[in-house]
Amino acid sequence: MLTIAIFLPTLAALVIALTPRSRPDLPRAIALVFSLVVLALAAIMFVSLDRGFQGFQFTNHVTWVRTSLGGFSFQYYVGLDGISAALVLLTAFLNVVAVLVSWGIALRPKEYFIWLLVIESGVLGVFSSLDLLLFFLFWEVELVPMYLLISIWGSGRKEYSATKFVLYTVAGSSFMIVGILALGFTAHTFEIPEIMRNGVREAAIPLGFIFFALFSGFAVKLPMFPLHTWLPDAHTDAPTAVSVILAGALLKMGGYGIIRLCVGLLPQTAHDWGLAITLLGAIGVVYGALVTLRQTDLKRLIAYSSVSHMGFVLIGVGALGQLGLTGATVQMVTHGLVTGMLFVMVGLVYERTHTRQIPELGGLARQMPWIAAAFVVAGVASLGLPMLAGFVGEVVVFLGAFSKYAATTIVAVSGVVLAAGYILWMLQRVFFGPPKEQWAHLGDARHWSEWLAMGAMTASIVAVGIYPQWIIDAIDHGVVPIASRLG
Repeated sequence: MLTIAIFLPTLAALVIALTPRSRPDLPRAIALVFSLVVLALAAIMFVSLDRGFQGFQFTNHVTWVRTSLGGFSFQYYVGLDGISAALVLLTAFLNVVAVLVSWGIALRPKEYFIWLLVIESGVLGVFSSLDLLLFFLFWEVELVPMYLLISIWGSGRKEYSATKFVLYTVAGSSFMIVGILALGFTAHTFEIPEIMRNGVREAAIPLGFIFFALFSGFAVKLPMFPLHTWLPDAHTDAPTAVSVILAGALLKMGGYGIIRLCVGLLPQTAHDWGLAITLLGAIGVVYGALVTLRQTDLKRLIAYSSVSHMGFVLIGVGALGQLGLTGATVQMVTHGLVTGMLFVMVGLVYERTHTRQIPELGGLARQMPWIAAAFVVAGVASLGLPMLAGFVGEVVVFLGAFSKYAATTIVAVSGVVLAAGYILWMLQRVFFGPPKEQWAHLGDARHWSEWLAMGAMTASIVAVGIYPQWIIDAIDHGVVPIASRLG
């Protein structure tokens, strides 16, 4: 079932490639149907996950290429635990939303939906891979599709932003592949479960170097301050659906890699880095929030807020405990939902006003009350209002980190206060300020795809906020084996 879910989007891309150009409506319909099937499979696997079994489930293990070099082989080895199952479900859900908000795409719809679906296969493969080399192959799959989606269907300095994204990603991948090869040859296997069972002993290459190489690659994707500067440009110039996938799923690849590989495979080395990771997270939280306060472009504001919110992930990871790691993973899931919805709402506003500049907007709640209401829900969830998804991850991170790094955690809490400032300021300026005559003709959400996207994301944010235990229990299933090795 897992392999079907991973490659079904690629199959859909091949089907779309065979559709005639005279039927521009077919690509979006095919993309939606296949994405819904993948979401259904992801939901079934998430619900069916045996919480009492500590290990990977839904595994598929096939030798791909066998070599005579020390018995190494390239393998197709995939499986899920609670961490990866939650992120697979998140990715599948966001891809459905991305297809819905792309319903009106007019420029080369065949190619657009093909690349969108290829990215989904790549991200699902990253979260499911149990072989280090397979992990890296899936990691690289999203590079070309993201470049094309931004450079062709984006706006503004789209070629510059797409190129910057590629350069940063390739630089991070260069460090990562060095770390993966060094780790594999040191452990005499590339199988993640086997490395977790047997551990890694000191070899010719210091484990600290391997940890640094892996962490550097993941930190670029997260993105961690000061390696974050590609993100605001990519978000600003990307189409709405790409921003949803980028913020909701691709950034989580970085956090997932840190938890699964850096902490999960090198727990003792992680202890040496714990304080540094937590400090970098706290700096990212405060720096991201302060820079966000200065933004006047809606997309850049949300992009910089992601830098701040991803800092909470690092704080949870740096605590190196079960509660902190659970909080970090929950924060990734809730941030994906909340920020994904914020980008959806910015896209709907931009389609009607053709501007994202906050000073040019004002009083829009009178013309688009439902869009305004959904935007407010996403906004207050982002600042951490109780009973909404954004509150859950941050609280669990704080609880997990406070006992170990009290001062750093207190500093990070100031990011929540700053978030209230920039979110409420933005909502007041855009929707509740004095009405402007040039926006009097605007309308509210019209197409069923817009209503469905807003409704689904609102429901998910409220569901996680009201009863988060269903997601926390699943994530705990994956965190316990990692936390038990940390001592």
